[in-house]
Amino acid sequence: MIDFLFGQYSSYDTLDIVLELTAVFMGLISVWLAKKNNIGVFPTGIISTTIFIYLLWKWGLLGDMIINFYYTLMSLYGWYLWTRKNENQDTNPISWMQRKEKIWAFFLFLGTLFFVGFIYNFFGNFTSWTAYVDTFTTGLFFVGMWLMAKRKIENWIFWIVGDLVSVPLYFCKGYSFTGIQYFIFTIIAVFGFLEWKNIIDNNRQQL
Repeated sequence: MIDFLFGQYSSYDTLDIVLELTAVFMGLISVWLAKKNNIGVFPTGIISTTIFIYLLWKWGLLGDMIINFYYTLMSLYGWYLWTRKNENQDTNPISWMQRKEKIWAFFLFLGTLFFVGFIYNFFGNFTSWTAYVDTFTTGLFFVGMWLMAKRKIENWIFWIVGDLVSVPLYFCKGYSFTGIQYFIFTIIAVFGFLEWKNIIDNNRQQL
């Protein structure tokens, strides 16, 4: 079991192993801060995703690399949104999605599928079943990150589904540390949804 999970790292550069562990650690902190509705989610997330952009490019995992590049951009966008205040009140409080946002989320998901599919096809990377799963999870994560930037509670649902799919996917790819990260992500995301829901319920009671 140990050899299956970590045997592949014997052929990796020490620097790459250190970078992956650093990215995983910062990613976990970022998700934990998101659960706490803490703006620190963005700077810590940017550190993690920037490292992963380099590693995934080196590993040839284009779909995952695109996800992390998008994460970096959306983290900057979310960081900006979360700092906006009107008379010391957040202009972007935690809330449920409205009909218009559901429509945007649907088209963002479809658009992501077509875009990532085009990229994979252009570079001839549709050679394994993992590429098709990558395309699907990329769509989920694109929507999830957009919703998190807008503080919509449904972001956690997209993270949970995408994380559950990503756990076995990364183990199959041979990136066990990242697979473990996504397993922990799943647990945190469940508690994140429950914590954000409590915040919404408490805000309603105060009205």
